[in-house]
Amino acid sequence: MDEDVLTTLKILIIGESGVGKSSLLLRFTDDTFDPELAATIGVDFKVKTISVDGNKAKLAIWDTAGQERFRTLTPSYYRGAQGVILVYDVTRRDTFVKLDNWLNELETYCTRNDIVNMLVGNKIDKENREVDRNEGLKFARKHSMLFIEASAKTCDGVQCAFEELVEKIIQTPGLWESENQNKGVKLSHREEGQGGGACDEQQFFRFFRSEILSIVKHYIFRGSTFHRNQPEAVPGE
Repeated sequence: MDEDVLTTLKILIIGESGVGKSSLLLRFTDDTFDPELAATIGVDFKVKTISVDGNKAKLAIWDTAGQERFRTLTPSYYRGAQGVILVYDVTRRDTFVKLDNWLNELETYCTRNDIVNMLVGNKIDKENREVDRNEGLKFARKHSMLFIEASAKTCDGVQCAFEELVEKIIQTPGLWESENQNKGVKLSHREEGQGGGACDEQQFFRFFRSEILSIVKHYIFRGSTFHRNQPEAVPGE
C-alpha cells in the first residue's frame, strides 16, 4: 500500500523509430544508457514513482515501437493516457517533419481532450544537429505543448521532462481525479485533511494487467506476435 501516493498516471512515449524513446525511458527509470539498445518490438512498459511539488505520483510509462508495421496496437496504446511525450531526434530532420503525423494519430485515438503533451528534442549531445532549438520551441507553442531538449546519453533534461509533464497533469485536476475514482486511487479518510492519498497496490496492478492483456489480445486477433526488444538494432532507440 503506497500511503502517500496521490495518483497513478498513464504516460506514453511516441515518435519515429530511432529517436531514442527507449533510451529516454531507461535513463529516467533506471538511470542507464545503452548505445547498442535494440529497437523496441511491440510495446515496453515501466513503472516509477516520483515526487513533484510535494505530491507523489506513480507513473506507468508506455514505450512503443515507431515502425509503421506495429501501428495495429495504436487504439489500445492511447486509451486512458493522461500525458504524452512526443520525441524527435535533433540530428534527423525527417523525425521532426513527421511530428504532425504523430499529433494527428494522437488526436484520432486519444480518449480525452485535456491530455498534456510534451515535445522532446533528443540527442543534443551530438554535433550534427539538423533541427534548431527555436524550431522545436515554435512547433511546441503552435500546438500548445510543453517543450524541452534532452540527451538520454548525458542525462540532460530527462528528469526535467517527466517532472514538468507530471506537474502540469497534477495542475489539471480533471485529468486525474476522475481516473482515481475509476481505478481505485483515492484519498483515505485519515489523510484527506492532510492532503495525502492512498493507493491500493492490488487495484493498481489489476488495472495495468488488464491494459497489457488488451494489447496482447489485439495482437492475437490481428495475427501478429507480441515481442519485446528483439535484436533488430536501431542505435539509441
